[in-house]
Amino acid sequence: MKPEFQPRNFGLCTVALALATFMQVLDTTIANVSLTTIAGNLGVSNDQSTWVITSFAVSNAIALPLTGWLTRRFGEVKLFVIATLLFSLASFLCGIAFNMGSLVGFRALQGFVAGPMYPITQALLLSIYPPDKRSHALALLATVTVVAPIAGPILGGWITDNYSWPWIFFINVPIGIFSALMVWRQMRSKPAKLEAPRMDYVGLITLILGVGALQLVLDKGNDEDWFNSGFIVWTSIISVISLAVFIIWEWTDKDPIVNLRLFRHRNFSAGTLALMVAYAGFFSIGVLVPQWLQTQMHYTATWSGLATAPIGIFPIILTTFVAKYASKVDLRLIASAAFCAMGITSLMRAGFDPQVDFYHVALVQLIQGFGVAFFFMPVLTIVLSDLAGNEIAAGSGLATFLRTLAGSFATSITTYMWGHRAIIHHSQLTEHFTPYNPSTASLTEQLGHGDMHMAAAQIERLIQQQAYQISFNEIMHALGILFLVLIAVLWLAKPPFQRSYGPKAGGAPAAGH
Repeated sequence: MKPEFQPRNFGLCTVALALATFMQVLDTTIANVSLTTIAGNLGVSNDQSTWVITSFAVSNAIALPLTGWLTRRFGEVKLFVIATLLFSLASFLCGIAFNMGSLVGFRALQGFVAGPMYPITQALLLSIYPPDKRSHALALLATVTVVAPIAGPILGGWITDNYSWPWIFFINVPIGIFSALMVWRQMRSKPAKLEAPRMDYVGLITLILGVGALQLVLDKGNDEDWFNSGFIVWTSIISVISLAVFIIWEWTDKDPIVNLRLFRHRNFSAGTLALMVAYAGFFSIGVLVPQWLQTQMHYTATWSGLATAPIGIFPIILTTFVAKYASKVDLRLIASAAFCAMGITSLMRAGFDPQVDFYHVALVQLIQGFGVAFFFMPVLTIVLSDLAGNEIAAGSGLATFLRTLAGSFATSITTYMWGHRAIIHHSQLTEHFTPYNPSTASLTEQLGHGDMHMAAAQIERLIQQQAYQISFNEIMHALGILFLVLIAVLWLAKPPFQRSYGPKAGGAPAAGH
């Protein structure tokens, strides 16, 4: 059976759509290994450099619920072309950013226009494939969304070390323009039923105010001394009031921008909670490990990318296998195995010391990749398993929205805790180094060869490294326990876990990895 619409060049259209997805997903990780360099070049702290990640993620999450409304208003093809071109423009602006404020603003714009790109790409791909080949389209997108985050750290590190960090954004420009032009040329004649749908303005405004204010509190709280700052107090009040109004309004509105009533379904609630928290931990590791490697282990951006890249080997190998055979096994067992692997590898990192070598860092990343390979598909299937056919798209979009927000918030919290706990450990370690301690005198003589100033500087560097290492280990220990506890949350869901997406079930999910 042929699809309702076929582009003039099926292969070229597929490549253009896949490239757009690759570009958009790539930008969720490509900056991770460049944060230290960006911080140094723009004269900000490493904590502040994570705003490059969180501004993209939170804006992306806010834009996701708008996808359905925008699609009905402009049509899938036109929305894809506009979003992709704006993404290219935002990428160029990120590359020419003149300070951290402008970079964060342009990254927020980039994240916002990226919001509709994945779900629209998925819808367009499925529309040009015949029904019996749509699993191949989903497998292609799954492969792209697995490969892109792996390529991100390696490509970002190589570009940063060999050229300069703005080029991690500039490379999007030709890709985005090519994808937009090719899709427009191939699919502009695709029929589109346009509407003038009602916009839930109260939901949208309270969502932007509530989530945006909360992200500001998390990002700037440490710099502003938390609730000793009037700015943080008032921003927190705005966030709490806005989110309270948002929840009440969305729960009672007939056509909400975010359908919170989906949480009445048991599997959706348990699966979404597990997805949010597990992704928050996964995303935190993806941000924290490269920073630790560069600031404390003195890796270059390239070697940091290479050390973290093995996490993608198992997902690339196993994605198709999991998609084909997972339905034959209780999905809670598969997801539990994933959380076990992610928890155990976090606990393995909790045992790292400043002498750990590249091999062991990469090996732990490789083992974690086994968990990642069995994470997304089973948990997403559990999330959607007890939804009605007309709720699938909304459920997938809501789960992706909450997952993306969780990753953004967790990045801010994890980065803050790493620095905060390091300060505490630095103070505690310093107490042991006194002129009256024989060990201090011996170490001073050994390091400084009689030069007290040289010895003091070296001791300070050692204390600093140990403080950050202990803090890193504590966070990884906490994340390890968190992944293992999440197994219990998974088992709150009840079978059957039928894969609910597809044309018979009301459409494909609105978003994926």
